Amino acid sequence: MIAFAAGSLVLTACSKNEGGKSNTNSKKDQKEAAVQSKAVTYGDETASAGPAKELAGAKSGGTITVYQEAGISHLDPGQIYVSDAGQVANLLFRRLTQFSEDDKGNVSVVGDLATDSGKSSDGGKTWTYTLRDGVKDQNGNAITSADVRHTIERLYAKFIFDGPTYLQSWLSGPDYRKALPDGGFGSKHLPDSVLDTPDDKTVVLHFDSPRPDLPQTLAMAGYAIVPKKTDTKEKYDKAPVATGPYKIAENKAGKSVKLVKNTNWDAKTDPVRHQYVDGFDFQFGVTESTQTKRLIADQGSNKTAIQFTGGVEATQIQDVVSNPEVNKRTVKGYQPYVMQLSFNLDRVKDKKIREAVTYAVNSKSLIAGEGGVYGGDVAPNYFAPTLPGYEEKYDPYGRLKTPQGNIAKAKEILKDVPDSEKTLVFAYGSTEAGQKRKVAIEDALSKVGLKVVAKEIDSASYYEQIGKLSNPYDIYITGWGQDWPSPGTVITPIYDGSQVTDGGSNYAHVKDPKVDALIKKALTQEPTEAAATWKEAQHYLLENVIPAAPLWYTKSFQLFGSQVGGARYSSVSSLIDMTRLYVKP
Repeated sequence: MIAFAAGSLVLTACSKNEGGKSNTNSKKDQKEAAVQSKAVTYGDETASAGPAKELAGAKSGGTITVYQEAGISHLDPGQIYVSDAGQVANLLFRRLTQFSEDDKGNVSVVGDLATDSGKSSDGGKTWTYTLRDGVKDQNGNAITSADVRHTIERLYAKFIFDGPTYLQSWLSGPDYRKALPDGGFGSKHLPDSVLDTPDDKTVVLHFDSPRPDLPQTLAMAGYAIVPKKTDTKEKYDKAPVATGPYKIAENKAGKSVKLVKNTNWDAKTDPVRHQYVDGFDFQFGVTESTQTKRLIADQGSNKTAIQFTGGVEATQIQDVVSNPEVNKRTVKGYQPYVMQLSFNLDRVKDKKIREAVTYAVNSKSLIAGEGGVYGGDVAPNYFAPTLPGYEEKYDPYGRLKTPQGNIAKAKEILKDVPDSEKTLVFAYGSTEAGQKRKVAIEDALSKVGLKVVAKEIDSASYYEQIGKLSNPYDIYITGWGQDWPSPGTVITPIYDGSQVTDGGSNYAHVKDPKVDALIKKALTQEPTEAAATWKEAQHYLLENVIPAAPLWYTKSFQLFGSQVGGARYSSVSSLIDMTRLYVKP
């Protein structure tokens, strides 16, 4: 799921977290975060039955205002791999499976469009899903296996470039687009030996190796259903068709989005979502400082407003935590994201530059801009405390001892590097947070003799811009969180050489035979055996390749208005849980 590179954007599809309170004790926070690394459970037909459990005291009616600084990156499910769009997707779209979280923060995978989390056979190489009765899209059309087939096949089309690629590559290999170049829009389709839909209610997926994580994969927003009849290809991003409890009534790109109830959504078929409020009014271009001021004041429409993927602005945190009445209107939790300063290896080819920058960056200053201990902790490596295999003491660059940067060490490394190589073009998001990061990066790198040329990017398209192979930037802040509790969902998407494509998530453009070999090896091993391989991969990357400088682990600290009911930290999205909100009378 999802990163604060462009302000408050998080690159991830879905993460399993235990939640908990974020506080000023980082050691305690990380201990609580470690609980999030537990594997999720898979629910049967009983666990997947709708409707979702009612919230005590929940009322129907009213509209919730949603504040966000940057616009939403994508609305086409196949393009969704960032937290803002992922949050909206939970309201708009359904997929075969979905994450379910109880009141204690325990997370499971249940059937969403399917009757259960999936039935595996052939040693985990074959998975069968049966669709529920009574599920329709916003136009009243029944969802059938043909829509599931279409949803999967369209991911092979070239116009889909920003979403997850797990399912496609598992079905058809790393060069999956060659298997279906037109994305199923023509006469050719995936063979039944790969994807079989023997009747309107049945979907069978065949893999060449066991895929025990498939139920979690299919719960990602990027695999939500796109009804075949209404797919407009590239144009679908502007006006997608809803299958969830809400649909889009108005979409003014970069300014606002209004959601209203989808009258063709049936609560009895949905085990996870609610439809308490009449709608959501998303307002973009509202800075985090303005959001925070409005929500602290709690006047008028702000009483029924929330922060979306942004959080309490750093300079106003004390105003929140020192006021008990305001502080009780917050959601806090440790997130699974590792913020990094990624290097474009096609441009920053000198390893000495990358090594020096990794020593020089000032995590302390960057974290201060995020809200200090309420915003994050120093990251010494690429694995977050929420991830299985996290190594608390693995700190090859001394980040924990010198969080403000080791200037002397960086200067020593750079002493023989020509001045002509000491200019770095830095891309940053057009938000308040992006501005703060720009200042911190410029300050740290200038102290070691590096010149930073800063280039601002529109936050809504930030990841799309840095995701272009021919992008004109040397360094950029990115963030990545586990898609589910496995190091494979961190190492594979961002360091596998096959992901060095336009729109791919290998933002550093790492193409290393040893890394690729370790990934291939780990993916064929059982989790306990694979843990050592993933550890080896991380150590090799951080010490020998240096594709990115680890900066900080993120925490969520968000405000909501006094008339917003049902607000809690979501262990799945690592943000406020959008699926259960209601308006108090």
